[in-house]
Amino acid sequence: MEQLTCQTVFEIPIFGGIAVDEAVVVTWIIMAVLTVLSIVFVRNLKVENPGKVQLALESVITWGSDFFEGIIGKSNRRYVPWLMTVALYLAVANLIGLAGFKPPTKDLNVTAALAIMSMILIEYSGIHKNGLKHWCVHFAKPVPVVAPIMLMEIVIRPLSLCMRLFGNMLGGFVVMELVKAVVPFLVPIPLSFYFDIFDGLLQAYVFVFLTALFMNEEME
Repeated sequence: MEQLTCQTVFEIPIFGGIAVDEAVVVTWIIMAVLTVLSIVFVRNLKVENPGKVQLALESVITWGSDFFEGIIGKSNRRYVPWLMTVALYLAVANLIGLAGFKPPTKDLNVTAALAIMSMILIEYSGIHKNGLKHWCVHFAKPVPVVAPIMLMEIVIRPLSLCMRLFGNMLGGFVVMELVKAVVPFLVPIPLSFYFDIFDGLLQAYVFVFLTALFMNEEME
């Protein structure tokens, strides 16, 4: 239970005191590390005779761009940087437990915040692509009687994103703790590769893939 509960690290003395818990602190650490690494990796970019690191980074960026553009279309590539940023954050957040930190995605508040941001982007993409009038009218298609169900999708989509990510990360953690308690030697090692590494990367992929898929549906 101690591992599942995010403890308050410190309070910011404004507005009566704002509690900052472990999930927020770890997120700040992830942001700082990724920012520093980004500056380090891009400070010596070359047009001619690029190094191996630059070629590797360009390959990853190209693959990510092609993947998301294949879902939402090249005309909507303006959303690709956000999707890739969320994917990178989730990948690091889900794997950071290997470094001794508590993964922030085990906190429902974090997954809910990510899901709400995705919901806003999904609905915005539809409005930006087709206009506010079309966005309002599409809730009544193919017949007006389905409008309440279509409106419920605005809540159901982020809720499914939130609970899927939180539930899988929480479930993997609980299973690993039970295995370590029952069989503390050798057996947890191969399971750790699945629950701590493969499943963490898989959940990051699923989150951004579904977000891109919902955006594509909204823009049609």
